[in-house]
Amino acid sequence: MVQAPSSSGLARGLSVLRERNFRWFFVGQCTSMLGDGMVAPALAFAVLGLTGRAVDLGAVLAAGSASQVLFTLAGGVIADRLPRHALMLGSDLVRAVSQGLAATLLITGAARVWHLLIFQVVHGIAAALSGPAVAGLVQATTRPEQRQPANALRVLALSASLITGPAVAGILVVGAGPGWAIAADSATFAISAACLSRVRLRRTGDERARRFTRDLADGWREFRSRRWVWSVIVAASLVNLLYGAFSVLGPTVSARSFGGAGAWALISATFGAGCLGGGVIALCVRPRFPLRSGVAMMAMFACPTLALAADLTVAGIAVAAFCGGLVLMVFNTLWETALQQHIPATALSRVSAYEWAGAIACQPLGLALVAPVAGRLGLHATLWTAGTLQLLVVLTPLLFSEVRTLPSPPGDRAT
Repeated sequence: MVQAPSSSGLARGLSVLRERNFRWFFVGQCTSMLGDGMVAPALAFAVLGLTGRAVDLGAVLAAGSASQVLFTLAGGVIADRLPRHALMLGSDLVRAVSQGLAATLLITGAARVWHLLIFQVVHGIAAALSGPAVAGLVQATTRPEQRQPANALRVLALSASLITGPAVAGILVVGAGPGWAIAADSATFAISAACLSRVRLRRTGDERARRFTRDLADGWREFRSRRWVWSVIVAASLVNLLYGAFSVLGPTVSARSFGGAGAWALISATFGAGCLGGGVIALCVRPRFPLRSGVAMMAMFACPTLALAADLTVAGIAVAAFCGGLVLMVFNTLWETALQQHIPATALSRVSAYEWAGAIACQPLGLALVAPVAGRLGLHATLWTAGTLQLLVVLTPLLFSEVRTLPSPPGDRAT
């Protein structure tokens, strides 16, 4: 049973901000996520301003993404050994320095593409080392009944950054140049580090001297021993593969049928607005069985792809995108909360690392293959196939009783 959103539910959700440690952590997250939202457009204009070649931009972005994927599992092990807020603080400082150096080179006119590529690799490694620590730090700074609203607030901040980050970057790029946008990104990480320095927690990491491979193996054992974890991640990985049809073919449909980039920008913006709405809902609702509710709602995540396949108007596709963003953020909040409630604190970061790496493992493959497949099957046949498979795959975890019956803690259930 799900409690309907209400003003009292919202007030209860916001009460987590009274926790001093979480409040400082959250303010830091808001700031650094704003910076993350600025990186892509600022970097795009920086690289294209140097060479004008899309292949160079692809190489820089791919280098940052690949380094993050490669080092995520290592980040999970380290985050379970060291104080998580200290690890995230160090990561933010590294990114503040690397982005500051990149900005300096761009502003002075000394930057080359290989400079930006190296700085993106550093950025990706730092993000990989700190990312798995986030779930554990939410767990450490909140009480069990506060974790869903805490995760919902993070989702709201992330959703807002997807809208405001590119907008701020665009203003700075047009008004002052991409170097100044990247300088602002550097400043956000410095502010985040200052906020994390105010967090005061007892050491809970496992600091015993053990082999790195042993820790990885222990994390894998924790991950695979819970069918409700790995079944959802396998489904998420396949859904991310199939979602490449919307990400790649969506702009193609927009260019052919809706007059170009303006329509696609509108669709993308409504997806972000849906993410914001999903964050608000997740802040208020309390499902008795969170994964059952979350996975069932994720059936609507196929709506954007199916709307494209059905040749709906821009308004129709935008509504579908709004629904997709909304259910995605509700699910993400329920999922992160379930992990924090049911995974031991000493293993949470390693499990989160396997969870994150597994969820995006197939995504690059989907992005690479969708255009050739559309060339063989046709654009609409590819979209219909991808959307239908998304709908089926996303619901498969409900076949497992562990997913259907995983409960919220008694003190956090709706009445």
